[in-house]
Amino acid sequence: MTKRVDDIINEVIQIEAGYVNHPADRGGPTRYGITEAVARANGYRGAMQNLPRAFAHQLLKKRYFIEPGFEAAAEISREIAEELTDTGVNMGPPVATRFLQVALNALNRDQQDYPDIEEDGQLGPVTLRTLQAFLDKRGRLGEQVMLTALNCQQGARYIDIVRRDASQEAFIFGWLANRVVL
Repeated sequence: MTKRVDDIINEVIQIEAGYVNHPADRGGPTRYGITEAVARANGYRGAMQNLPRAFAHQLLKKRYFIEPGFEAAAEISREIAEELTDTGVNMGPPVATRFLQVALNALNRDQQDYPDIEEDGQLGPVTLRTLQAFLDKRGRLGEQVMLTALNCQQGARYIDIVRRDASQEAFIFGWLANRVVL
């Protein structure tokens, strides 16, 4: 699993690219998807432009894969765990998990396939069992449908962000191109 985890984190780092400090970015100076506030809270004291890739990799793995439980989701579906991790880096792990829970509830055929679950943003055993039940019922196509459902929610959230704050229009094309379309 370690190699697969490293691959997932490396893909996030590739999407996030290098250093960014756009004046409209609410996260402020960011490197590899890690904001300065998160880097400082985790012991990094240098200039953000110089944040080491290895530090970023370990922090992303810990904070956005292991701690929110996406590691357990990867045992069920690597692709879904990858999507949750990417969304978690950009929007926070609870938001990514809530997207999964909302989609699972919407796709249960009015609770014929499995009962509704709480949409609390916590990836616990109930959500994991429900994801497994969904994939057992729907198979590979179900996995693709779930990925689409997660991306639809993510895209809708980006559009809502821009509707509420026009300064974020500078980012909408990249968000959609790099996180929803690809």
